[in-house]
Amino acid sequence: MTLTWLSIVRLGLVQMALGAIVVLTTSTLNRLMVVELALPAVLPGLLVALHYGIQITRPNWGFRSDTGGNRTVWIIGGMATLALGGMLAALGVVVMQTSFAAGLTLSVLAYALIGLGVGASGTSLLALLATATAPHRRAAAATITWLMMIFGIAMTAGVVGGFLDPYSPALLLKIVGIVTAVALGMTCLAVWGIERRVVAQPQAEPMPFRQGLVEVWAEPKARNFTLFVFLSMTAYFMQELILEPYAGLVFAFTPGQSTTLSGAQNGGVFLGMLTVGIAATVLRLGSLRNWVVAGCIGSAASLVAIASLGSTGIGAPLMPATVALGFFNGVFAVAAIGSMMALASDGRGSREGTRMGLWGAAQAIAAGFGGLLGAAAVDIMRVQMPDAQAFGAVFLFEATLFLAAAVMAARVLQGRAPAAQLVPGE
Repeated sequence: MTLTWLSIVRLGLVQMALGAIVVLTTSTLNRLMVVELALPAVLPGLLVALHYGIQITRPNWGFRSDTGGNRTVWIIGGMATLALGGMLAALGVVVMQTSFAAGLTLSVLAYALIGLGVGASGTSLLALLATATAPHRRAAAATITWLMMIFGIAMTAGVVGGFLDPYSPALLLKIVGIVTAVALGMTCLAVWGIERRVVAQPQAEPMPFRQGLVEVWAEPKARNFTLFVFLSMTAYFMQELILEPYAGLVFAFTPGQSTTLSGAQNGGVFLGMLTVGIAATVLRLGSLRNWVVAGCIGSAASLVAIASLGSTGIGAPLMPATVALGFFNGVFAVAAIGSMMALASDGRGSREGTRMGLWGAAQAIAAGFGGLLGAAAVDIMRVQMPDAQAFGAVFLFEATLFLAAAVMAARVLQGRAPAAQLVPGE
């Protein structure tokens, strides 16, 4: 028995919970460190890079999923670790106000726990989806779960932004505590009993992890797609740590307003994903490759617009430009996810989890590298030029990376089946 549509939606609730916690650490806490505490942007960049760097263990989690084991335990345990890390990260920001050394130590521990939690829970969830979902439902399952994750991110950022003003440390801890508790409880209820009712084929011949990973890396499609994921995700995440500080420093946004801006951006991502889902499955328009290329080019154009608004400053239409960036990010992401789910089963059998783990690791490394690169570049540029120009230069470089990713996608994904053939027609 494979996953039903109801079970797929329930697993999507786990992705929603995961995104809800992570968005607080990558947007709200990041902004508080840079603007309210006047710390260099590279500091939260290093912390977020730490949580992404630890996720290099994702292929190992995926390999374990291929060879059997209780995925439910890893999903719930990972979410509990993530929730603890999120709470400690908020506490670390509060402690930094009185003792920077103690706050930084607490933050390092917190972001390490966040990385472990996301790696264990997220990869185990994807492995369950890849091995227990009927082949004709895999792309649709990925789209549904990612849409729910983006919805969770957007909803959390928007709601937290509304409640966070006027800002106080006690209010921050209260809000983060509520979000993490709800996320953990929702995860437990969502996954309970699902794994017992499905049959996910384990790997027929157990072998050392290194051997299994080498076999997958030897597959040209898996290797080339890994390189594409790294390049495109570097571009995707470069703005993650600098957009809210940009809004605060150049456009005088309050903490609540900049958090709401992040929520609106993720709302745009949700709309972009939904648009591709409808166009590909209902209207049967375009191939996955074409949607990926369109998303990359649109993201580049939106970044150019965001950079150009810096010269206008306060009062400029930053919100619409940011929503446009989110929309095209969503178009790119859902098409790439559809390609990923299709390619996960393309090659040596019973290696879906290992491939998903490999691509997840490439995404995590690129996310950490991209976020750190963007933050460090802004710090360097701000020494030499005004804030608006410094941020604008980084956004323009990010746009260039998106254009390079579009060219690579046109080559790596060439010849893939139309999107309509990769999703269920029922």
